[in-house]
Amino acid sequence: MIDSLMTAKELFQMPDLGRCELIRGEIITMPLSGALHGRYIVILERWLGNHVAEHNLGMTFGAETGFILGRNPDTVRAPDVAFVVNERVPNPLPAGFFPGPPDLAVEVLSPSDRASEVTAKTRGWQAAGCREIWIVDPETQTITLHRAEGSIVQLAPADVLESPTLLPGFRKPLADLF
Repeated sequence: MIDSLMTAKELFQMPDLGRCELIRGEIITMPLSGALHGRYIVILERWLGNHVAEHNLGMTFGAETGFILGRNPDTVRAPDVAFVVNERVPNPLPAGFFPGPPDLAVEVLSPSDRASEVTAKTRGWQAAGCREIWIVDPETQTITLHRAEGSIVQLAPADVLESPTLLPGFRKPLADLF
């Protein structure tokens, strides 16, 4: 039996834990990612960051940025890439984890990811109020878009990635990623 659950504040004050997330007060460690995984993240960060900055839409956040998705017990998740619209960006930004979900969470799958874990993570993002989740699968060269209204769209390399509601004007051919 666990004596006590960890809080988001306690997690933030323990920088030596390595890659991990906090799920309902329990630390879940995560393995390091491979080179291909990291490369996809950099491309997606550049695409999103450039578009968001050019159109003054909000802020993008890189991998390892913690977002508080729940309290008592606390849940802190860290997507590979995230975007928050201007209206939701606190001023000043907190030194600790972001208070709430991003509007867009991007997860790049690793070979060690299990389908059940990805499904649970996607549902968690949605339940916390994330408006859109992109699941990038390097193995199948697809991106699956999960939108707040419930639609799920799978894109292949011949398709164009866009998010008209969150990122007006954003259009990138998936062939440029894969």
